Amino acid sequence: MKLKLLEKFRQIQMHSFLKNNVFSISFGTSLSKLAGCIRQIFIAAAFGVGVTYDAFNYAYIIPGFLLIIIGGINGPLHNAVVSVLTPLNKKNGGIVLTQISIKLSILLIGLAILIYFNSSLLIELLAPNLSYEAKAIASYQLKILTPCIPLSGFIGLSFGALNSQRKFFLSSISPAITSLTTIFFILLSWIFKQENAYSQFFTYTGLLAFATLTGTLIQFLVQISEINKIGLLRFKSNLQLFKDEERRIFNLIIPASISSGLSQINVFIDMFFASSFQGAASGLAYGNFLIQAPLGILSNSLILPLLPKFSKLRSNKDYIGLQKKLISGIEYCFLTTIFLTGFFITFNNQIVELVFQRGSFDYSAALKVKNILIAYAVGIPFYLYKDLLVRTYYLIEKTTFPFKSSFAGIILNIFFDWFLIGAPIKNFGNLSPYNFGVVGIILSSVIVNFIVCILLSFNLKNENIHLPNLDLLRKIILMSLAAFIGSTICFTILQTTNNSNSNLGEFLFLIFGSLTFFAIYFFLTKCLKVNRFKVYKKKI
Repeated sequence: MKLKLLEKFRQIQMHSFLKNNVFSISFGTSLSKLAGCIRQIFIAAAFGVGVTYDAFNYAYIIPGFLLIIIGGINGPLHNAVVSVLTPLNKKNGGIVLTQISIKLSILLIGLAILIYFNSSLLIELLAPNLSYEAKAIASYQLKILTPCIPLSGFIGLSFGALNSQRKFFLSSISPAITSLTTIFFILLSWIFKQENAYSQFFTYTGLLAFATLTGTLIQFLVQISEINKIGLLRFKSNLQLFKDEERRIFNLIIPASISSGLSQINVFIDMFFASSFQGAASGLAYGNFLIQAPLGILSNSLILPLLPKFSKLRSNKDYIGLQKKLISGIEYCFLTTIFLTGFFITFNNQIVELVFQRGSFDYSAALKVKNILIAYAVGIPFYLYKDLLVRTYYLIEKTTFPFKSSFAGIILNIFFDWFLIGAPIKNFGNLSPYNFGVVGIILSSVIVNFIVCILLSFNLKNENIHLPNLDLLRKIILMSLAAFIGSTICFTILQTTNNSNSNLGEFLFLIFGSLTFFAIYFFLTKCLKVNRFKVYKKKI
């Protein structure tokens, strides 16, 4: 009886926690993604799939990796700080935060200086097959972006510190600052376009890099102000205090940075092989953005609110409660991501044309991005599921296996990237008959994420967390069947009725088609009993 009452109490607590925080997280993240979408529309119109945006994507690899993995929300630094600071009071939490900030900043400043003076060498290593012009532009942009590296450390720390105090909205809305800054810079370049060649190189070629740096700096200032306001910034700190807490954070950061950053680390590998294809970096960036926008909302809405709860369950050694919450999270993860996969495959034409096809983004660019989008869509469920599993591992402070599986994934990605673009050997040609071009690079990531998900799932039993793998597989198959039926019906309707050539007509048809697909998917998953989402409240 007591156990039932305790479980009921936990369910009420969890419902209250999610109710109070999911809305603010979803709303803030949605605004950030909307700003990011508008930013990409402006970038597409200004740069298309040209050499300048190609070069920027290579220049941004290293700073972007650090901004996402170290400075990103849901990143290892963020989650480590949430795990360690949540049980502490504000005074002690502020001391730990300050000490970690000082040490991490010194480390990242040294790294930034090293990258600045070796920018040309790094671009050559990352993109050996780029044109000379693209390499020169990428090296110039990388130098501009290097100050983002030390800034990323405090941004990641502040995300974790704010969330440990249940301050979710600012963390969710912060990325919009860089997007809005980029939009502002592009508008200025259109208004004050210079004819002078030097000015053109300075303002147009380096525009995206300067905009990103400015936006990151503004984001840093806003967050440091908020940290100070809630009393977590301690300018006077004894570096000898709370050594155990510091050690825990660093012990979590290092392996988790590799584990959770599998897809980001593999960006280095993917971009290396993509440099052989003209415009590939730009196409990958546009396609990836369309996928990451809804994925970011899902990740922050489904995973982020669970992190402090998982941390408390782990502290209480309540592995049964943790197991139940994780299983529920997995079911919702696949329910939503399989829907997204079907949606992007069905409506890829309408999405790319409506979002990007204007200005410098012509028909050939649109065709390239459509194929890339379909390939990305196939891997959506594995991407988010891996994200959930990795975060579960390092929140229970079991980072060894994710580290090993991530390392294996990197090796596998090198092989599949190479194999799926024809297995090229210098002076010998292609060894494999399967050359899928840029799409092959994406399919490689899909295969690797799938393998890593299987490894992480089955190993959880060694951490005292037992997943009903066969039951989950059955539900995933039924969800996929529902998505396939919905996609087939909607695609047939598209083929027979969509003759509109106007953007408004395409937009209205996309809205109608999306609602139809959602209704079919929701109805079928309910009938197949794999959808526990409720659209009404039970009366008490």
